[in-house]
Amino acid sequence: MQKLTSSVRKFFIREEGATMVEYGLMVALIAVVCLAAVTLLGTNVNGVFKQIASAV
Repeated sequence: MQKLTSSVRKFFIREEGATMVEYGLMVALIAVVCLAAVTLLGTNVNGVFKQIASAV
């Protein structure tokens, strides 16, 4: 019984799981920022190409 209690206590004390969650949140935030940047850049580039097409 003492071995089981010790194992459960060690499981809840370990911090590797929290670190993985933090890395996951950082990756998700980076992905959102990249998507927003690509969307904004795509819209601006589309406008530039339309101006060039009208000038030609």
